[in-house]
Amino acid sequence: MIYMNLFGGVLLLLYGIKMVNDGLQNAAGPRIRSLLRSLTSNRLTAVGAGAFITGLIQSSSATSVMLVGFVSAGLMTFRQTLAVVLGADIGATLTVQLIAFHVYDYAVFLAGIGIVFVLFARSHLYRNIGQGLVGFGFVFLSIKIMSEAMAPLEQSELFRQVLIALVGTPVGGILLSAVLTALIHSSAATIALALALAGHGLIPLHAAIYVVLGANIGTCATALMASLRSPAEARRVAWAHVLFKLLGVALFLPFLHPFEGLVTLTAPDLSRQIANAHTLFNGIMAIFFLPLVGPFSKLVARLVPEKAEEKKFGPAYLDEHVLATPALAVGQATREVLRVSDIVRDMLVNSIKVFQSDDPSLIQAVKEKDNFVDILDREIRLYLTRLSSTSLTETQSHRGVALLEITRNLENIGDIIDRNLMPLAAKRINKGVVFTQEGMEEIVLFHRKLVENYDMAISAFAGHDRDLGDRVLRNKEELGIVERELVQAHIERLRKGLRESIETSHIHLDIISNLARINSLITHIIYPIFEETRGARREDAVLEKR
Repeated sequence: MIYMNLFGGVLLLLYGIKMVNDGLQNAAGPRIRSLLRSLTSNRLTAVGAGAFITGLIQSSSATSVMLVGFVSAGLMTFRQTLAVVLGADIGATLTVQLIAFHVYDYAVFLAGIGIVFVLFARSHLYRNIGQGLVGFGFVFLSIKIMSEAMAPLEQSELFRQVLIALVGTPVGGILLSAVLTALIHSSAATIALALALAGHGLIPLHAAIYVVLGANIGTCATALMASLRSPAEARRVAWAHVLFKLLGVALFLPFLHPFEGLVTLTAPDLSRQIANAHTLFNGIMAIFFLPLVGPFSKLVARLVPEKAEEKKFGPAYLDEHVLATPALAVGQATREVLRVSDIVRDMLVNSIKVFQSDDPSLIQAVKEKDNFVDILDREIRLYLTRLSSTSLTETQSHRGVALLEITRNLENIGDIIDRNLMPLAAKRINKGVVFTQEGMEEIVLFHRKLVENYDMAISAFAGHDRDLGDRVLRNKEELGIVERELVQAHIERLRKGLRESIETSHIHLDIISNLARINSLITHIIYPIFEETRGARREDAVLEKR
């Protein structure tokens, strides 16, 4: 029965910590990105922000994984993350500090408050906070269950001897704790077990300190695994975390006895001493390594060099590690869509040059970029489909649909350029025909207005600017008039019997027709902006009624 209760208590502890992480991370998620953008001005603010973020989401592993994703996406540089990592390790000690305050008697009450929030709160923010409170309740309840289950073991000298043999030496305690933490992905859970054991006198303070040091090493495993397929900059973040911990533990080993003496001065209670040892270790590490961030970043860069092989083309911002934080994931998907828009714009700009030159390589270069658009279109759709299975607000859901629609229109523009305009350019080169000077000038002018309208539509999408969107709609009508005028002007040249106009008539009219189709798709890009605005207004109205 003892071991059954221990087993159930451990599982409840792990589940509670997961609920805390998920709930508080979802609640804090929308604020994390803006905070990270403002923290890189100096090292001290970066440490503070890392501690604050991890204090909110209660997982240094989650913060490290997020940093890996941000570096992969280009939001931060590797060097900027180092101080954040040091701060994250300090923030991660909060859970252990709370556990050490013996709040077991309030566990059910805390879980009850959280359940009320989850069941009756109408705001996603309060529901997520409620989930975090339920998680804390489960964590505290699990400690009580494990503590009561371990009470009979206090009388077992055999159990005490086996336990001391496992964790009573620096190597054994650190190694076992590191492996256990890597397996369960939570240093807080490992240290919570040490607190429960120490509470019944089953392990002394020095053995608990070994467990604390090992748990700090083991917590690096999650970020390390998450970085395996990431660019070198992102892998460096994970390895920097590992090196911080390994070097920190190595530096502490010769001073374990005086460190234990320092810890005993911080509190009379053994549980509080263990929690304080955890906080002190990470605080001293931050103080020691913070001035060395520059040289340390160079060392890690040498240890984790760029891969020699050429990177395969693919998404730059679609980071799967932030899918659990929808606000961040939507932002990353938006950045990838804007990246597609840049490629399509390049295709659009160069599409006119192929009609002004007899170089077939220009045609091939444009067609190759359409392959890039197709790859990103597919990846964005898969990413947004995965995101839609998470808990999204109405605004986030509208944004996801808008991104899908805009991506589809961009991909269609690329297809028109690739499949329609480029074959027309190839036909002109193969037949050796040229446009009249007047006809070419008309096409170039129409194309220039088209590119201007495209830029305006993308700016309207990126900035949620309805005024720009209205201008795009007005330009559609104006360009429709220009299209008809160009067709009429070409017909007039045919009536005059101009040889160049007769030879290029089919190509000339098809170019104008396809550019007009592109303009129609450009207009479709801004429609979701108006839908999103209406959706946001509906959501605000519902919240006001509530």
